[in-house]
Amino acid sequence: APWRLMMSLTPSRGCLLDLPWEDILVPHILCHLPLQQLLSLQRVSKSFQSLIQLYLANMRCFDSSQIGPAIPRAAFVNLLKDNEVLQQLALQNCSDWLTDRELLPVIGQNHHLHQIQLKGCAQLSRHALVAISLSCPNLRRLSLAHCEWVDSLSLRSLADHCKVLEVVDLTACRQLKDEAICYLVQKCSKLKSLSLAVNANVGDVAVEEIAKCCPELEHLDLTGCLRVKNDSIRVLAEYCPKLRSLKVKHCHNVAESSLSILRSRGVELDVEPPLQRALVLLQDVVGFAPFINLQI
Repeated sequence: APWRLMMSLTPSRGCLLDLPWEDILVPHILCHLPLQQLLSLQRVSKSFQSLIQLYLANMRCFDSSQIGPAIPRAAFVNLLKDNEVLQQLALQNCSDWLTDRELLPVIGQNHHLHQIQLKGCAQLSRHALVAISLSCPNLRRLSLAHCEWVDSLSLRSLADHCKVLEVVDLTACRQLKDEAICYLVQKCSKLKSLSLAVNANVGDVAVEEIAKCCPELEHLDLTGCLRVKNDSIRVLAEYCPKLRSLKVKHCHNVAESSLSILRSRGVELDVEPPLQRALVLLQDVVGFAPFINLQI
């Protein structure tokens, strides 16, 4: 039980709770315990309940996955009601209940957030993204994967107010088109990683603007962006010298003629070169890889 773990740390003389809470217990002991165990500790005594509430009010990182397979709505509201110093917020397994009503107060009182994870939070609305943009000017990492409520207007708000963004995941944000992506990268030129995967509305216009506006870009995911073609990949190769990985699987209009430029620079691609693909296919058909004299 968590309280036994805490009691094992009790000094030979005196009580653990006699140690300075804010200087010792919260920053040096409680921070090493899983959040789920800390919540169980609240049931030990009123003193432990007060201690854990102090910890929650000073918590810098909240990850809902640490609590278990699901977190009740009321528990989430209670856990973060006094916290104004959060720096990282990860909300997973919350899609069944998390709405603007629960999230907006947390965002509104935490202006130091630099990392937010909202992957799959389908019941939020564009107001959540507007609130994030207005409250979190130092935001650097944001995941909105599979949040189809993200639209061009809310993304423009994000771009206008969060100009130090470095990592943005817009996977399957299907309302977004080239124009919205262009506006984002024009305002957020420090982007290092961007995912636009599974968005059939994104094409060459957006990719070329990404290339020209984001010289620090290292990772780009265009998986399933069917409108992307060779021309924009060549522009990407020309303008993004720091590019380390590019995903273009299922981009049927992107061929080796453009990818070979990046491949020669050591950029990691999720599409194998034609010869390798042919060997894999042949191996699947005949059951072995034949010897081929590559010098011929």
